[in-house]
Amino acid sequence: MADMQTPLRRVRGLGSARGGTAHFWRVRVTSVALVPLSLFAIWLVLATFGSGYLETRAMLAHPVVAILLGLFVVITLDHMRSGMEEIIADYIHGEGLKLVLLMLNLFFVLVVGGACLFALLKIAFGG
Repeated sequence: MADMQTPLRRVRGLGSARGGTAHFWRVRVTSVALVPLSLFAIWLVLATFGSGYLETRAMLAHPVVAILLGLFVVITLDHMRSGMEEIIADYIHGEGLKLVLLMLNLFFVLVVGGACLFALLKIAFGG
């Protein structure tokens, strides 16, 4: 009787039907959020170009600038992690290698994000 199942019945619970929509919206929302944050980061780099160390540090220590840069770092790294997960899942076929690459992707995001946020907080709080 197993051959009498409909195609929908055979694939239920498999594939992207479980979490594809949430991933789709997460990538879209982070993309939209990164547009103004990226423009702000570009403006900040251009505004501090040619400034001295103390002027640049004072600008980065401003609360609004520090918050926006923190959001830029966190959202950029989340967007990058999601994209790399999708690439790894689509193009790496060995399960062991896929698991290792997914773990390395997560560790990279945690290390880079931690270092960026530590530096930003150290500047913002004058440490």
